[in-house]
Amino acid sequence: MTAKRKQEGTALLPGSLHVPEDCRAVSEVLSRVGDKWTVLVVTTLGDGSKRFNEIRRALGSISQRMLTLTLRGLERDGLVTRTVFPTIPPRVEYELTKLGRSLLEPVSGLGLWARQNRQTIESARRRFDANAGDRQ
Repeated sequence: MTAKRKQEGTALLPGSLHVPEDCRAVSEVLSRVGDKWTVLVVTTLGDGSKRFNEIRRALGSISQRMLTLTLRGLERDGLVTRTVFPTIPPRVEYELTKLGRSLLEPVSGLGLWARQNRQTIESARRRFDANAGDRQ
């Protein structure tokens, strides 16, 4: 039996073999970057550094806890820096790092693609759902 038959039409090429470490790495990054709040926080910080409440107001419906968790995750991944200014009360600002700024273009592109194709995807879903009964 050929590799092609085993893969139902997909030829196995040495460069396209499944590498578990690569898949885990991509999965981890995509889970961070693909998170709804991450995209919105990164986009919000694209205009420059902001204080916690500025970010929260810009996002509207995010809870304080979720924003805190999102910012900590972004900071841990090296996408955001957190700067504490020694004032009373302390002032804290968040800013995208160089790595975080490099994420702006693909995130913005994906957001644009989603907005441009939303209607088409919704139509495809309706067609699929309408035909789902035929498949049973």
